Amino acid sequence: MRKLFIPLLVAFLATGFISRAQIPKAPEAKDGTGPYTQLIIRGVILVNGTGAPPIGPVDIVVEQNRIVQISVLGSPGQTISPARRPQLKEGGKELNCEGMYALPGLIDMHGHIGGTAQGTPAEYVFKLWMAHGITTIRDPSANNGLDWVLDEKRKSAANVITAPRIFAYTVFGQGSKEPISNAAQARAWVQENAKKGADGVKFFGASPEVMDAAIRENKKLGLRSCAHHSQTDVARWNALNSARAGMTSMEHWYGLPEALFTGKTIQDFPADYNYSNEQDRFEEAGKLWKQAAEPYSEHWNKVMNELLSLDFTIDPTFNIYDANRDLQRARRAEWHELYTLPSLWKFYEPSLQSHGSYWHNWGTEQEVEWKNNYRLWMAFINEYKNRGGRVTAGSDNGFIYQTYGFGYIRELELLREAGFHPLEVIRSATLNGAQALGMDKEIGSVEVGKLADIIIINANPLKNLQVLYGTGAIELTKENKVVRTGGVLYTIKDGIIYDAKKLLSDVKKMVDDEKAKTGWQLKQPGM
Repeated sequence: MRKLFIPLLVAFLATGFISRAQIPKAPEAKDGTGPYTQLIIRGVILVNGTGAPPIGPVDIVVEQNRIVQISVLGSPGQTISPARRPQLKEGGKELNCEGMYALPGLIDMHGHIGGTAQGTPAEYVFKLWMAHGITTIRDPSANNGLDWVLDEKRKSAANVITAPRIFAYTVFGQGSKEPISNAAQARAWVQENAKKGADGVKFFGASPEVMDAAIRENKKLGLRSCAHHSQTDVARWNALNSARAGMTSMEHWYGLPEALFTGKTIQDFPADYNYSNEQDRFEEAGKLWKQAAEPYSEHWNKVMNELLSLDFTIDPTFNIYDANRDLQRARRAEWHELYTLPSLWKFYEPSLQSHGSYWHNWGTEQEVEWKNNYRLWMAFINEYKNRGGRVTAGSDNGFIYQTYGFGYIRELELLREAGFHPLEVIRSATLNGAQALGMDKEIGSVEVGKLADIIIINANPLKNLQVLYGTGAIELTKENKVVRTGGVLYTIKDGIIYDAKKLLSDVKKMVDDEKAKTGWQLKQPGM
């Protein structure tokens, strides 16, 4: 959620007038094993990401980094005939996953790679993602600098670091020697950005002339784009304007309620509102959807139908605002004690400096407004999905009490709350993300011919998405014993097998070491 901490500051950052601080890069390491000349995942129940129901047991055969065979072995619970099973070749590797579930590698469409303000090095972030089965991320800002992100992208592609596959989107205007104020400058910047190797552009807002020229030029060059439609510019350019110009996706929901206004053109800002006061900004944002057209009304349907006709992707990032409707729940999430770095916890606390730490005076009234906001927001997103619209899963973690990896699984839970069937949730987290990236021929589903990005879990995520959390889910045995079930066991990326629980253990050690060094203990704010 590295949006606009203060609008002027981000404007300076985008134009290169302030140098960008960079977090430590991931160390070169070999945490995984493989790829193998042949890898056979034995006896697994497959949820392939296309929307198809589970099927199994199956054997999945991988050669190097490609899926080459998926063999259905018969009915569940029956003895499997050896004649039906693919044979292991000399030098091959078997992974016994009988009774376990296999899913495609998850895709985080809004994954910022740490931040200096949060004190989160790349290794910490990457391992949290991989431990949660996230094998691909889109970095929507390249806040460590485009060259920095592209270098990590190359290393990840070569599998010399433990990291998801990376797609780098640059903030519009980043690196420009002067503010971009006309169409010619906009097109020139987009052309230069493409030459540098960026995968796309993220917009916050600008004049209609600049936005239109930049988005159209970006599309012409074959790059993708997204936007957080900042409230500082949304009155003159909303999500519908972006989609018409050729933008491929939008983040969060800013710009969408504004496109749905009927009796007004500008959000109902109080007279003493100040955008640079983040409590003002986010408190009033929680009242925005009720100012939009009623669900299923004529204008509501008109806007939705036009976005559908433009093949526009929506990446809602429900999780990143979850604390707004229940601050105490998000603040007390059980993984904070073990896996949230002290510096990140400090960043989350109420602050006039840290972005997204706007808990100046947050209570019942604000939370009730945000609960109502979610109800209307979720209604639009669920209906958009029902009518064939593409909805993806993105986390925007590292802000607002949402820790990397864990917050992404919370996003899946919130898509379920919005009305998505669990299979629709998995599809949003996999194939839909791949389609939005233009990578659906390579990733996003477990199908023959695709890259071997697969996660293995010893529980059924369709029954309970919480088993995807690194901490797993609570169950009670017949002996009245509380146990934990789930947590991703193996994250397979490019045919390389990673022990997901070991990666999570590595993160815990980073946190423990930092606590020991600083003498820090997690305490709730003000206590």
